Amino acid sequence: MPFDDGDRPGRGRGTSERAINLPPAVLWLIGINVAVQLVRQLLGEQADQDIILQFGLIPVAYTSDPNHDLLSLIVAPITYQFLHGGWMHLGVNMLTLAAFGAPVERLLGVKRFVLFYLVCGIVAGFVHILVYPDSPDPVVGASGAISGVFGAVLMLMRYVGSLTSLLPVAGIWIGLNVFFGLFGGAPGAGGESIAWVAHIAGFVFGLLAIRFFAPRLSNGPT
Repeated sequence: MPFDDGDRPGRGRGTSERAINLPPAVLWLIGINVAVQLVRQLLGEQADQDIILQFGLIPVAYTSDPNHDLLSLIVAPITYQFLHGGWMHLGVNMLTLAAFGAPVERLLGVKRFVLFYLVCGIVAGFVHILVYPDSPDPVVGASGAISGVFGAVLMLMRYVGSLTSLLPVAGIWIGLNVFFGLFGGAPGAGGESIAWVAHIAGFVFGLLAIRFFAPRLSNGPT
């Protein structure tokens, strides 16, 4: 028998749904990224540069710089995903994370989604290092991880017809990346430009790997 809002389990009469109806992991990732950017704004320019050099992903540090800090080498493949080149860079990434991450998290659950997201970013970063091994420019941003989530969404469209409503958003995301790629300069320059190799690597990995994080998809479309 149908019930009204006041009869729904877990909701009292007169309560309303959350204004921002995003799953928890996506909300936390957005919150952490925004908090990191705010903290960096409160620090001096020199301290901020030190953070980028310590926690950004610097290809040459992995290939030919024996003096680079070991802790930085270990944590940078994750921490670089939470640093951004500015508020516009952060805003574009967080909007796309909200759009693409929500349906993927609802499929995978919190733990598997966070693992999938971070692994996409790690793979994207290391492929960038392989292609630009001599680059001294730190790569920052969540774009590689989000590209992986975007690849997962496209794969999910084969299985869940309702996700085709994300196609216009996907088109806008591609257009924005093309724009910033054309006007952003050389790949991977300290967060000021678009690391295209990382984007492509994250996207391809997400497209191919989502079935291993969501076993129910491994049998193919029904």
